[in-house]
Order: sequence, then C-alpha cells, then structure tokens
Amino acid sequence: MHHGGIYAEEIAGKAYDGALLKRFARYVSPYRLAIIVVLLILPLVAACRLAQPWIIKLAIDGHIVTGRLAGLESIALAFLGVLLIESLLSFLEVYLLQSVGQRVMADIRSELYRHVMHLPVSWFDRVPVGSAVTRLTSDVEVLGEMFASGIITIVGDIVLLIGIISVMLWMNLKLSLVTFSVLPLLLYVAYTFRRRMRQSFREVRARLGGLNAFLNECLSGISIIQIFNRERDELRRFSQLNALYRDANMPVIFWDASLYAIVEALSSIAVALIIWYGGGEIARGILTFGVLVAFIQYIEKFFGPIRDLSAKYSVMQGAMASLERIFALLDTGQGQGAGGRGQDSAERSQETGNRSQERAEISPVTRHPSPLTPHTSLLAPLIEFRDVSFSYQEGNDILSGFSLTVQRGQRIALVGESGGGKTTITRLLTRMYDIERGSIRIDGNDIRDLSLEELRGRIGVVLQDPCLFAGSIEFNICLGDELARTRVQQAAAAVGADRFIERLTNGFQEEVHERGSNFSVGEKQLISFARAVAFDPEILVLDEATASIDSASEQMIQEGLHGMMQGRTSLIIAHRLSTIQDADRIITIHHGVKSEEGTHDELMRAGGIYARLHKLQFAEG
Repeated sequence: MHHGGIYAEEIAGKAYDGALLKRFARYVSPYRLAIIVVLLILPLVAACRLAQPWIIKLAIDGHIVTGRLAGLESIALAFLGVLLIESLLSFLEVYLLQSVGQRVMADIRSELYRHVMHLPVSWFDRVPVGSAVTRLTSDVEVLGEMFASGIITIVGDIVLLIGIISVMLWMNLKLSLVTFSVLPLLLYVAYTFRRRMRQSFREVRARLGGLNAFLNECLSGISIIQIFNRERDELRRFSQLNALYRDANMPVIFWDASLYAIVEALSSIAVALIIWYGGGEIARGILTFGVLVAFIQYIEKFFGPIRDLSAKYSVMQGAMASLERIFALLDTGQGQGAGGRGQDSAERSQETGNRSQERAEISPVTRHPSPLTPHTSLLAPLIEFRDVSFSYQEGNDILSGFSLTVQRGQRIALVGESGGGKTTITRLLTRMYDIERGSIRIDGNDIRDLSLEELRGRIGVVLQDPCLFAGSIEFNICLGDELARTRVQQAAAAVGADRFIERLTNGFQEEVHERGSNFSVGEKQLISFARAVAFDPEILVLDEATASIDSASEQMIQEGLHGMMQGRTSLIIAHRLSTIQDADRIITIHHGVKSEEGTHDELMRAGGIYARLHKLQFAEG
C-alpha cells in the first residue's frame, strides 16, 4: 500500500527568496490600487500611534504636574479623537488587505487548478493526490495569512519603528541612546531566529503534504483496508507520519517561544533603563516627568511589533515555503502541452468553436457515415500506428515497433495477456502519454500536431472502472457540456440506461453520491456508456467496458453497444472473447508486439494464441 518515503516531499530552495516575491507580485498587480491605499494609510496609522504618548506628555507636563486643569478637557478630547481616527484607519487597512488576499488566493487557486487539469497523467503517477490537494488548499491559504499579518503589516511596523526612534531622539538624545543600548542584542537574536527557523518551516509544510497524501489514499481505499483487517497496520503508519508532522512543529514552537520571551525580557530591560537614567535626570531637573512617561509608552510601542515578530516571521516563512511549492507545481512541464505543434491558441479556439457549431447542427445518430464495406479499404485509413514504441520505465518497453491501420467505421478488437500493452495503445491514442518513437496519425495528421481538445473531442472512452461525480445523473452523462446535455436521454436510451433511470424517483435528476456509491457497478457502467454516446465521438474506445457488467445486464449492454458503435470507428479491449467475435478484425498483442491479426474465424483456424485463449476461456466456462 505504502512504500518507503513516497510521502516525503523534496525540501529545497532558499528560505526567503526575493525572486519568489517578485513573481508573486504578478498576482497582486491587478489589485494595486487597494495596496496603494493601504500603503498611504500606514503612515497615517503610525502618526496616530506616535501622537498618543506625545499628547499624554503635554497633559502631564502642562496641566497635571502644574495643577492647571484648564484646557485638560481639550487634550483628552484630542486623545480620544486620535484613537477614533486610528481605529477607523486600522479597520480600512485590515479590510482592504483581507479582501485583496482573498482575491489573490482565488486567482492562484484557479491558475493552479487549470494547470493541474492539463498536466500529463504521468505526473499523477508520481505525485500523491494528497500532496496536490495540499498545494491547492493549505499552501494557498497560507498566502492569505501573509496578507492578514505579514508583508504589508511589516511595512507598517517599520514605519512605526522609524517614527518612534525619530521622536525619541528628538525628545531626548541621551535617554534615547541609553534606551536603545539593547538593540544590538535584539538584532542578533532576530538574525539567529531567522537562521534557525527557515528549515523548520519547510519541514512542516512537507510533512503536512505527506500526511494529507496518506489520508487521501487510506480514506479512498477504506473498504480494502477493512476487508483485509489492515486497520492496525494503517494506524501504525499514520502514527508515524503524524509523529513526523508533530516533531517538525517542535522546533518552530521552541524558537517562537524563545523569541517572544527574549523580546519581552529586552523590553523590560529597556523600561528599567528609562526609569534608572530618566529618574536621575528628573531629580537633577534636566528631564520632565511627562517625557519619562512618554518614553516608557514609546518603548512599549517600539517592542510591540518586535514582540509580534515571531508570529509574523512564522507567517512569512510559511508563505515562502508555500510559494516555493506552488511555483514548483506551476513550473512543472505540461509534457503533452495545451495544444499541438505549430498551431496557436487563437486558431485552436476558433476551430473548436466551428466544430461545436457543426456538431450542434448534426444529429448524433446521423453524424457519422455507415460502416465501410470491404471494398472501401482502399480509402485513406482513419487511424494509423506507425512503428510505435513506448515504455513507462526506461529500458522496459511495453510496446515495441507496433503498427496498426484502422479504416473508418471498422470495429477492431485488441486481445492478449494482461500487461501486454492493449490499454497502453488506447492511452497513446488519446495522448494520455506521448509516444517515444514512431507516430500515430488520424486522418493522416500526426496527433501531436492536433490540440488536445480537438483530438480528445473525436474520441470517446469507456473504462472498466466507471468514474462518477457528485451531482445528478444528467450531469454525469453530459458533464456540464450543453451540446451533450441535449443528447442525454437519447444517449441513455441507446445503451439501455433509461430503463433503470426512469424507475428512479427523480429520473435523470437523481442525485449521485460520491463515487456513485448509491448505484450498482453495472448501473454506473451504463451511465458511463451513455456519457460516451452523449458526446457523439467519431472514435470509440472500450477498455474492458463490459467486464463489470453482470450477466443480466450484459445482453442489454450488447444491444446498446451495437447501436452505439454503428457508424463509428471502434477499438475494443476485451478479455471476454465472446464479446468481440463479430469484430471486423481482431489483433492479438503479445509482449507489446502484434502477433496475430484477422477475423474470429480466421484466427481460430490459424490455431495460434487467440485460438488457445478462446479454448481456455470456454473450457473454464
């Protein structure tokens, strides 16, 4: 089930990379007006905070110490006014930052999802689903935290700190120098903290991705785990990953607590220095009591942002680790690409629109020509495999020099032992994987010169394991495509799915639970059959499509298949040889090589691999 370090993601890259932020700025750029407003608000908020200790100083020195209470009300109102202005400005700042953060996260999630949807299948073979989900959810969510209490608020803190230092130096140079004597130690602590924390944050994100990947796999295969009594073993594996995630968080907690405690201690030392030196200055009549109180308040405001530095540093380092992972995913080559060679996106979009219009005007029943007669074999073939070789792992060819010509309207059956390369042939035809050597052509065009949308729009695939999505039966047949939606009922009738659908309470609007758990395997396969028909493909690929159908359903399916394949070119992969005896040609695949080709009767007379497989199956039957 799980092997070695499959869940341990690579941890690489810099802890804090300016190039990452520069690239990230592209997503923020559309909302730069809001960011500019926030940046204008920051010095105003800082000014309000700087004014508060100064107003208190005026009240103490000008009124409270001297005993002149006249005018004290005005100073109190001014103080309240400054507090009110600061509150309003802070509200606007937080609201704008949070709203921009949500919009940026939505944009990044959309781009990530769009990118993942076009990644080659080979990428999903290597990357656990949980890790990909983590990047689209948790990693993106961290960027929202960066907006809420990260990069922009750090700018505000810097403005405030510069303002406090300037005001304190202006008020009393000597007292300021005494107070700031703790700053060198503070800078050293912050530098050490940064070095210690950077690797810890990436460890945490990587361990979380591994934990999510494991949970996704286990919950998806919970029935297998329970049937084979593997609950304890899986709990042990989960405990290991959970412990790794917990342990990765321990250094973060330690350095976070350490920084907070040290900053708190330095803040207290600074206040003590103010009282010690400032008290002596007051006794000598050099310093006023109001200045001493203002200095104490300024130093509290000075260490406030630094005290929060641990949390903000955590957010920023987490954001950097997340940006590394997000951009690494976006930089993952799409392999098969978004389109073919030598054809730009505008042309492909126009052609797609034209084809959609044509398909809307053609009946799904009459769109394709009737099956070709033997005399039409001289016409150009629809599908050609020319000396195709392919391997999933280097040095282990699944197909070797495979060639096949399929005329328009023919029904071609592929048979052979499991792992012989039959399914690989259909995967290469649909460009789920790209061939390594040779070529595959449709209507004389190399499929690599076609856009994926155009190529796959001509091919309908029905797999052995039907895949259903949460939603209605209608949605699962048309998948939201408006043209296919108009054919839903006709497609269901063509494969016999309407017989059980019409017995349901809500008919085609009946809700499909996750993975179609409220339908039998046969019913789910009937829905997937109807889906293939609704999209009206020119080429039909059936990969063990009847393997999951029970005997009672098989007769109904066979009737539907006959109508569905009428006028279409079909590639049928089947282990149950009884289902493909009427195919126009049967191809036997043995160790990735085409070993036999002919009709059922011809291959039976030849007495080769096909004949032996047929006799074996019927002997078992």
